[in-house]
Amino acid sequence: MLRNVVAVVLEEAHPFELGVACEVFGLDRSEEGLPVYDFALATDRPGMIRTHAGFSIEVPHGVQRLATADLVIVLATDIRDEYPAPLLDALRAAVARGAWVLSICSGAFILGAAGLLDGRRCTTHWRHAALLAERFPLSRVEPDVLYVDEDQVVSSAGTAAGIDACLHLVRKLQGAEVARGIARRMVVAPHREGGQAQFVARPLPVDEGESLAGLLDWMRHHLDQELTVEQLAARAHMSPRTFARRFQQETGTTPHRWLTNQRLLLAQRLLEGTSEPVDAVAARCGFGNGATLRHHFGRRLGTTPQAYRRTFAGA
Repeated sequence: MLRNVVAVVLEEAHPFELGVACEVFGLDRSEEGLPVYDFALATDRPGMIRTHAGFSIEVPHGVQRLATADLVIVLATDIRDEYPAPLLDALRAAVARGAWVLSICSGAFILGAAGLLDGRRCTTHWRHAALLAERFPLSRVEPDVLYVDEDQVVSSAGTAAGIDACLHLVRKLQGAEVARGIARRMVVAPHREGGQAQFVARPLPVDEGESLAGLLDWMRHHLDQELTVEQLAARAHMSPRTFARRFQQETGTTPHRWLTNQRLLLAQRLLEGTSEPVDAVAARCGFGNGATLRHHFGRRLGTTPQAYRRTFAGA
């Protein structure tokens, strides 16, 4: 169930992250057959709230509004030593009764203060990941992912990763077609692959002509083939060691992990949009057979290809 959505706005709220919540859940798209959400803003002290950008907005609801929410989005704000106790109580109560909570960027610190990250995997903006782990040692911070979905608690990395997390939750609770429809209106990808490592500052290649962009595109079109580091390095006119280092610099991951991620993305699209048998899907994606595909599906997505197809195909 995902009908009633509340976004939590505190003093020094970050406008972009607020805009993400409003854009995904606050617009009426019923003319396109998409859901309409009962969307509201709430805060610990209703009234005018100053944003991080210097302007103010009016937030009409108090934390009592969280009591009826199916989803509570905890927006980014300046990191503090303490957060309002009534808000933390309301967040704990929401999870206890089965609601979802989703943090964007530094909103993870509010979830941590409520004890909702204890024993759970989580993430935040890469600049704050070490501090989050230090403050909440019972959590398991994953600094190089875009979002984490862990037992009713979804946390996302900086800024645009909030879009990824929101669309992921829509996809999970309402199906791939709804998520695609909202993404199409927002002109964003319904699912963006990658992690924060690709956004962390690192030296750029000296020569733009040496970029691997062309090779990555070629790899996407040849996922059904066996692609080794040696073969790819030869195609890029590099030694295997130089190629592996350059690949890590440009993508933030290894060639093997990148290929596995791309193959899983293709498998998801085929399971959603075709009726091909699982073994055929596995062959088209480069996994060879259904058993290998099921192995990677279980490790990465926590489900089976058959269960995924039942959930998302032809929503």
